[in-house]
Amino acid sequence: MKKLHIVLFSVLFLAIALLYVLFFTGKDGARDDTPGSALVHSDAQGIAFVNIDSVIYNFEMFHDRSDELMAKQQKAEAELTNKGTQYERSARDYQDKVNKGLVTRATAAELEQSLYQQQQELVALRDNLQSGLIEEEQVMNRQIVEYITSYLEDKQADYNFQYILGKSFGSVVLYGDSALDITDRLVEELNSKYLAEKK
Repeated sequence: MKKLHIVLFSVLFLAIALLYVLFFTGKDGARDDTPGSALVHSDAQGIAFVNIDSVIYNFEMFHDRSDELMAKQQKAEAELTNKGTQYERSARDYQDKVNKGLVTRATAAELEQSLYQQQQELVALRDNLQSGLIEEEQVMNRQIVEYITSYLEDKQADYNFQYILGKSFGSVVLYGDSALDITDRLVEELNSKYLAEKK
């Protein structure tokens, strides 16, 4: 699940970078040069970047959603453990009855069929819980990226860039001048907005 998590984040980061390129292409690149402006200015044709890993891992929404997902995972593991314990108990009971000759062959066959059915249900439950958690993780990741994207779209006039690229290890952005890095500013603003909305 960890490898899937890393792969999903990498794909999402590349997607967000492409979305920004597509969204901001053709936008007015005029900059605010008023004194005291908090905007980051560049001579790089209106381009800035964020370290997307840092943005996500320092974003309070990510921690809240991860905690929710972890709670669901623990609940799913507890349910699976409980069903597994019931199956083991039934299997021991069956084995004990057969070894002591307490059941007929026909009854033993019925018990064996029942155990097989219970085992198949256990496997199906495990698979359903696992796929459900993977889907929830994917939705969580998309919600976080959507929140960040929407925030940047809403604040486009404040940021005043034609492109804001997402940089991460292994992404298509291999280098970025630190003067164009708006990661800290974005994290601070995202957390401020998100925490205000949570109240």
